[in-house]
Amino acid sequence: MAKQRVLVKFSGEALAGESGYGVDTSILKFIAEEIKQLVDSGIEVGVVIGGGNIIRGVTAAKDGIIKRTSGDYMGMLATVINAIAMQEALEHLGMRVRVQSAIKMEQICETFIVRRAIRHLEKGRIVIFAAGTGNPFFTTDTAATLRAIEIGADMIVKATKVDGVYDKDPAKYPDAKKLPELTYDEALADNIKVMDDTSIALAKENRLPIVVCDMFKQGNLLAIMQGDYEKCSIVK
Repeated sequence: MAKQRVLVKFSGEALAGESGYGVDTSILKFIAEEIKQLVDSGIEVGVVIGGGNIIRGVTAAKDGIIKRTSGDYMGMLATVINAIAMQEALEHLGMRVRVQSAIKMEQICETFIVRRAIRHLEKGRIVIFAAGTGNPFFTTDTAATLRAIEIGADMIVKATKVDGVYDKDPAKYPDAKKLPELTYDEALADNIKVMDDTSIALAKENRLPIVVCDMFKQGNLLAIMQGDYEKCSIVK
């Protein structure tokens, strides 16, 4: 298999498990093992994790007491917490990892420098990109797409709680139909929730494929990188 590079985006909420808050280490371990499979297969891996298991900027600012900009910065800090947790889980399995933050935190992690990130990937290290884009009003979906483009990833994999993209919310509508393949324009439709519009538009402009899969399906990430898209949806 030719050398491949992928950016995997995980939601912060998924790390919380049934408690709905904080980090469930059993889930952390499962994700780390899935990422390890990729690295062991010679795939270069970048990771972005949301911060919704700790705080979301929009939610923090909803009553107007906390400004949206401050709320978003709080959310960025939450992603750094998750990135450190993921780093620990991966290193526990013997992986080499670097966390790069869009906001300077020199005592905790590296500052994001794209050339350094690419060099880490080339050396077989996993790079976890934290603190979003470093700017308020941008989601971690947009940050993930941006980082994927910057490092020259072959695709971005959005690992979620469902096995792909549906024409409506499958949790609410039993008759929801799975859409195995979509165009970028179809993904921008109001009823389709793949990623936010900014990230999809950015992916479209740079012809970056987006794969949506179930993060809790064992072996799913490796199967996707080996060309098996049966248990996911792809936007291209």
